[in-house]
Amino acid sequence: MNFRKIKSWQWALLVLALLVALDWAIRRPDPRTRELNAVIQAQASPQLKNYPYPFHVLRVEGSTAVMGTPRNFEMPAFRFLGAMYPDVNVKDANNPAFIALQNALGKVQDEVRDIVLAQPGIKDVRWELDREWLRRNHIPVPEK
Repeated sequence: MNFRKIKSWQWALLVLALLVALDWAIRRPDPRTRELNAVIQAQASPQLKNYPYPFHVLRVEGSTAVMGTPRNFEMPAFRFLGAMYPDVNVKDANNPAFIALQNALGKVQDEVRDIVLAQPGIKDVRWELDREWLRRNHIPVPEK
């Protein structure tokens, strides 16, 4: 192969492809994480399977499963729920529709936590705000 005939745009394309492959290799979940996510999919109730946020294990640290969540103290439930359900008044804490959405979120989050905690070797779950998912879904995320 004659490398002198490769054009600069071809080099740029090759470098871009290598960077994408490297990023994929770095972000790819480890086998234990993939296994836990498969168990979640297999054991999830219809409510969990159909929930707008796909609860999943991000990584495993020892006996702790680090799981993604669309809410925490930085991203209150009303912000996430307001983005997912724009027709519901999430500013009124007494709104029955908002209360129902909060309860549903808590229920599916408890369910997925229980599924993961029932797996061998997992003793704890730690929740981490899934900033990447929120950004992909055009939900403003507070900076760290």
